Amino acid sequence: MPAPTADTLRESLRPLTGDPGRAAVFCDIDGTLAPIVSRPEQAHVREEVALLLGRLGRRYDCVACVSGRPAAEARRLVGVGSIAYAGAHGAELLRAGAKRAVLAPAFASWEGRVRRFVAARENARELKLLRIRIEDKGPIKAFHWRDVPDEAAAESWLTGVAQEAEADGFATHWGRKVLEVRPPVPFDKGQAVRTLVEETRIRAALFAGDDVTDLDAYDALDALQAAGTLAVTVRVGVASAEGPPAIVERADIVVDGVRGMVDVLAALAE
Repeated sequence: MPAPTADTLRESLRPLTGDPGRAAVFCDIDGTLAPIVSRPEQAHVREEVALLLGRLGRRYDCVACVSGRPAAEARRLVGVGSIAYAGAHGAELLRAGAKRAVLAPAFASWEGRVRRFVAARENARELKLLRIRIEDKGPIKAFHWRDVPDEAAAESWLTGVAQEAEADGFATHWGRKVLEVRPPVPFDKGQAVRTLVEETRIRAALFAGDDVTDLDAYDALDALQAAGTLAVTVRVGVASAEGPPAIVERADIVVDGVRGMVDVLAALAE
């Protein structure tokens, strides 16, 4: 799908830019604001993106980054303190200017059990041979196999880990070359979007994302519009070779990678 022209982009975003005081901008981070990298700790949000988000935070009623990362880590990565951050796929919320994130108690109560499950597999022979990496996201633990020598073998071994986790009562989620082991508590990016919308008087909202978990935010926008809470919604799909087809199929605006998302931010800031 061809990238939208500057004029097309401005017209598509007019419901937000025309009345920013009643509008919200929500963005995923990895794959949307920052390129996907082999190791999560290597992710980098360009200064240009941070400056644009800061401008949006001063202009729009609500601006938030909604991420699978812990909220504090998301804020460190983005580097803008004047906007909100929803972390752990919506289980925690770090409001603009706040010092600490608020983590849902039901989610936090599982952190020790998730940690013990993953710790029991940290020294597994297969994990080391396959060079699978473990990322600590607080109550969520993630197994990454991007760029390992044998990605197919790593994914196959992790399929067994996922089955063991589910048998032990945990929730699992597959993303872009990542398996997450999560508390079996119903939280997703859509719930974070609903919470932030319902705390305000906004009438238009945009969500931009690139992966499976971002579809929950799309669903939330649809439901909020159907209920009359929002008058207008805009879904931005950040296209990639690894992303789920539904991100593009359901999007109102499709852009090519992080570079294309910068154009969206710039148009919102005009």
